[in-house]
Amino acid sequence: MNARLRRALSAAAGVVALATPVVLPASPVAAAEPPSYVALGDSAASGPLIPTPTGPLACGRSTHNYPHELAARLGAALTDVTCGGASSRHLTQPQELSLLDLPAGTAPPQFDALRPDTDLVTLTMGGNDVGLVGIAQDCVRLDPAATPCRGEHEERLAQRLAEFAPRLAAALDEIRARSPRARVVTTGYGLYLKPGGCWPVQPVLPADADFLQGGVDRLNLVIAEQSAAHGAEYVDLRTPSAGHDACQLPGDKWVEGYVPTDLAAPLHPNRRGEANHARIIADHQGA
Repeated sequence: MNARLRRALSAAAGVVALATPVVLPASPVAAAEPPSYVALGDSAASGPLIPTPTGPLACGRSTHNYPHELAARLGAALTDVTCGGASSRHLTQPQELSLLDLPAGTAPPQFDALRPDTDLVTLTMGGNDVGLVGIAQDCVRLDPAATPCRGEHEERLAQRLAEFAPRLAAALDEIRARSPRARVVTTGYGLYLKPGGCWPVQPVLPADADFLQGGVDRLNLVIAEQSAAHGAEYVDLRTPSAGHDACQLPGDKWVEGYVPTDLAAPLHPNRRGEANHARIIADHQGA
């Protein structure tokens, strides 16, 4: 092949190359990231003794608590830092843990889990601030003629409720500061005892059953009021749990009584309750 022909063929090849469209490999479409969800709260949210435990054993955190069930419904990426025994101060301070009265390490402040890009925050808090479980334990009466416990705790409960309100307000403001774009959802606590109770199935006198549930309802009111005043959405768990209190049959109740009939801690939601709480919160969000 002479030089002139080689030059002609080379020029022709260049023209073809320029005319042929370049096909680049298709870039994969970035999958939408799941919404980020941080769950804050106490044992009503952590689900102690409900199989299967996850995280620090002393926190009593279950893979079937309402945060896990809600995350599954929403397709959200969950960071669950709920912990049994937590009060509002453990949102900003470490929590010393114990198991069977033995030291079991420390849980970091729950607010450490919050990020600027967090999409959803749930908060269930207040029961330990006002000492509801301790009061309920003090109110056990095996003698139907015993003196009701109400008089021993009425003033103290009112004081603790008053003290909790500004703590919750400050906590909600801090959540907003740390996660400004997040949807912040607070929950109340459910129906633990029907009106008048069910002594001796649950060993509290009728007047004390009404006092104890009244304390829960007053706490719920504080949570609802502070949520409305500080940009959070309050979800009522008390109303839809009617007919599912600790006086009901095992297959109907969402909360255990003093002696559990299901795998759950006494005076706490069982797996059925946690699942229904997740459903109620998801319905509130339109999910």
